[in-house]
Amino acid sequence: MNAADAGTWTLGDRVVNRLGFGSMRLTGNPDPQVPIGVLRRATELGVNHIDTATYYFDTHYATELIRAALSPYPDDLVITTKVGFFRDDAGDWHEDRSAQGLREQVEDNLRRLGRDHLDVVNLRIIKRPGRDSIAESFGVLADLRAEGLIRHLGISNVRVDHLDEAQAIAPVVCVQNNYAIDNRADDELLRVCGSRGVAYVPFFAIAGSGREGGATTDHSEAVAAVAAERHLSPHQVRLAWTLHQGDHVLAIPGTSDPAHLEQNVAVAGIRFTDAELARLAG
Repeated sequence: MNAADAGTWTLGDRVVNRLGFGSMRLTGNPDPQVPIGVLRRATELGVNHIDTATYYFDTHYATELIRAALSPYPDDLVITTKVGFFRDDAGDWHEDRSAQGLREQVEDNLRRLGRDHLDVVNLRIIKRPGRDSIAESFGVLADLRAEGLIRHLGISNVRVDHLDEAQAIAPVVCVQNNYAIDNRADDELLRVCGSRGVAYVPFFAIAGSGREGGATTDHSEAVAAVAAERHLSPHQVRLAWTLHQGDHVLAIPGTSDPAHLEQNVAVAGIRFTDAELARLAG
């Protein structure tokens, strides 16, 4: 059982295993040793792509847990983070894509992770009709990249036209969007990313309609049937289906449970038949 069993993809000049780890669910345990142990176990199991953000915090900051668990960082570890939002001390969310705000968020990530540069930074947006260009804010990140604070750039919660706009400014190595077996609105964007050599990184692949609340229990008959036949959990089927959507698709399932971590990593070795994929596609 190893994350490398899912194959690899290259983010810019960094090779990562396609089965990665999302850190959002690590922050609520009052005992920091539990998430620290999960992070260390993840890297033991071959995970070398970790997704995070400084606004992932509850009792702890995810970025600080990553630093405590893994610094000094392995040479092959790629940490991807997001900017465009921050949370105040009360935990309230605020969008800030101003030049000053983005610089401060990048510097906050650097400080909490203990890095002198960030491997990948995604510009996270809210899609708004009529107020929707990302050119100015993505340009700010491109300037920070030119300064050496960021190695590679990505975008999150976007459409194809946002990808077009960003790629006209600077290279884009990944798109991170909400996508799952029961949420296929991004099929075209996923295809476009593949044709352009851009990684597509779905979040909520396991959570589905549960979103931030956790893994969904609302599984289709096909997912439940394939799970029973393969002696897998429905959540493993959802995750394995995600990895089957293209060599450029990188999964980032998150958990604070060591047993769930091992179940997720085990998915890296699952190969569905064409008939199973047709059933799952409905």
